[in-house]
This record gives sequence, structure tokens and C-alpha cells, in this order.
Amino acid sequence: MSKVSVYDGEKIIGQVDYNSCLDHWDGHNWTSGSTGLHLGITRLRKSGKYVLIHGTQWQGEKDRAEVVTDEEALQAILDNDPKELENWPELQKLYNDTMDSD
Repeated sequence: MSKVSVYDGEKIIGQVDYNSCLDHWDGHNWTSGSTGLHLGITRLRKSGKYVLIHGTQWQGEKDRAEVVTDEEALQAILDNDPKELENWPELQKLYNDTMDSD
């Protein structure tokens, strides 16, 4: 499995294993919204911070990963693959605590 550098702002703070677990099938390709682009999520072991992994199949572009807030991680899951929320109990709790519903 390939490694992706994790950025916190402009600074590289670590590396994570590549994944694209937030991709969904658009009828033709596995994608996170645009052809050739992919999205994954993971968590850093030491700090516990969430990381979004942005994958690309475009020549000349590199995969990258960025530290995000808990809320941004939750939103990425909800926007791309809500079923993935079951794999992230802390984000499921955040969802339950913050979502406004009847």
C-alpha cells in the first residue's frame, strides 16, 4: 500500500496509508465527485486527528492528505458515503449530538 504525506497547513507532519473509502459509484467509476479524483479518511495514531486523503489519477498531480477538524471529517463522510459513518463511532456520536432533526 502506498504512503501519502499528511499536511497540517503547509507543514508535512507524517504519512498515512492511501485509501479511497469515501468514493462512491457514479454509474461509471469509483469517484469522490470528479473523474480521476478519490477521497479517503483515516486518523493519526498519536494525535487522534482526522485526515482526509485526496487521491488523483491525473498525470502530474500527487496524492495528498490533510488534517481536518472533526466537523470537517464528519461532513466529508456525509457528503460522500454516509454508510462509512458506522466505522467511525466518535463521528457517529458527533452526528447524533449536533444534527437537528424532528
